[in-house]
Amino acid sequence: MDTVDPLRFVFAFLFVIGLIGLSAFALKRYSRTAGGALLLGQVVNQSPTSTRLQVVEVRRIDQRRRLMLVRRDNVEHLLLLADNRELVVESNIIPSTDTPHA
Repeated sequence: MDTVDPLRFVFAFLFVIGLIGLSAFALKRYSRTAGGALLLGQVVNQSPTSTRLQVVEVRRIDQRRRLMLVRRDNVEHLLLLADNRELVVESNIIPSTDTPHA
């Protein structure tokens, strides 16, 4: 009887820690939309007619990197976003007339 209670406490504690870790993993893995933008903590295309800056498209390359096409006024810029780095891949892209823009 004396060893059952501490063992029960240890197993319950490990079970709760495991559930917390599993939920953190699931939230990180499944909290992204189809385009790769975060569902939580990021606003994408809030009001394209009233702002000069707009995120046109976001594509995931792998777990750590993504490409983001940003429009400022009538010029687009292609950015490569990594963990702690941002790189302008191409700038001053003139949007083509055949691609639909929101």
